[in-house]
Amino acid sequence: MCRDPALKSRPPPSRLVAPYDRGGGRRTWIFRRAAVSSARNINSTSDSTRDAGRWDAIVIGAGAAGMMCAAQVGQRGRRVLLIEHVRKLGEKIRISGGGRCNFTNLHCSPANFLSRNPDFCRSALARYTARDFIALVERYRIRYEERTLGQLFCVDSAQQIIDMLKSECERGDVRWRIPCEVRAVAREREEFVVDTDQGALRAGSLVVATGGLSVPKIGAGPFGYRLAERFGLKIVPPRPGLVPLSFAPDTLARFGDLSGVSIDAEVSCNGGRFRENLLFTHRGLSGPAILQISSYWRAGDAIEIDLLPGRDAESWLLSEQSSRVQLNNLLAHALPRRFAQQWCEAHGAVKPVNQFAASALRLLAQGLHRWKVIPSGTLGYNKAEVTLGGVDTGELSSKTMEAKSVPGLFFIGEVVDVTGHLGGFNFQWAWASGHAAGQVA
Repeated sequence: MCRDPALKSRPPPSRLVAPYDRGGGRRTWIFRRAAVSSARNINSTSDSTRDAGRWDAIVIGAGAAGMMCAAQVGQRGRRVLLIEHVRKLGEKIRISGGGRCNFTNLHCSPANFLSRNPDFCRSALARYTARDFIALVERYRIRYEERTLGQLFCVDSAQQIIDMLKSECERGDVRWRIPCEVRAVAREREEFVVDTDQGALRAGSLVVATGGLSVPKIGAGPFGYRLAERFGLKIVPPRPGLVPLSFAPDTLARFGDLSGVSIDAEVSCNGGRFRENLLFTHRGLSGPAILQISSYWRAGDAIEIDLLPGRDAESWLLSEQSSRVQLNNLLAHALPRRFAQQWCEAHGAVKPVNQFAASALRLLAQGLHRWKVIPSGTLGYNKAEVTLGGVDTGELSSKTMEAKSVPGLFFIGEVVDVTGHLGGFNFQWAWASGHAAGQVA
């Protein structure tokens, strides 16, 4: 529930009519009317009514976490400036979820996040939950739907989430510098001095919300890591997360022409285990199950794929031991035909089922449940949805995101070593960490 007393004077939002089933596990929430709130021209850099160079807080990075944080700071009555180096605001929000933005997940918990300190995210997630963000979405009459596994998406457009955050910033009288390049940051006594291509700026609090390295074409870069190192903070080495995996040449030669074939599979590696779709591509493997497991995979590791999850392959094959049907044709009853053919060829098993000894069928069944693939690598930051690693959480307060050794310096969102699973969890971390810093910055 929203606890914002400033909204008490506003008319109540339209009442929720009812969710309805869209099929395929989807539910949509519909409101009686829709309202659109627009923010002031964010490209304006005019601050004629105040000292433009001095602020209570400066937020660098106008993405999901940065806008959430700036809005919170401003709504506390603080003078806050939000800086972004690219022209398009919230571009990662806009392109997420196929343009519909998977903005949170109903089942969000600390178990859905990876970090060297898995408990670090607990405080922020507990104090700003998925339900809190849903309440904000509902206040703005944004229609949304539940898809599989608790994932919530906008029905209409991700732009609605961007517009909502802009409006929240307007409520806090947030000022903007877009585009504005930060050249250097220094600390002088109790202030941070931010040198930009539009002049020097000063603030008692500095919030870094510059994201990670994923999707460089929309402006991602290492700025946040370098700034953290400039102030003596440790960095967990970054690497691509939620990213497709590539086949080694021999595996690609065998399975590369299966591009577009999808299988319901359970994939595991290094303690991670996910049952979702696996998709063959012209370079290797993708699909939700592979994107999830990529965050657990390390170079040289094998991923283990259960091609028949929830089914006893051994009992099935042994029950067909007297059959004259080719094994690949039998497997085609449970797997895509083209894949079944090539999997059997790779295992030297293209012959009638009745020509296999029981022991051979048991080994094949084991292979179906535990098919091991060693990827040659990932497709890199261009295809990654997130960046693993970042500012070491041991350097930060879990309650405020403030650097323990540098009072007034905060790191939030993807730049921190907290990475969520696929399905809206990374946006929830952006909202929660931005909210946490926004209460004190």
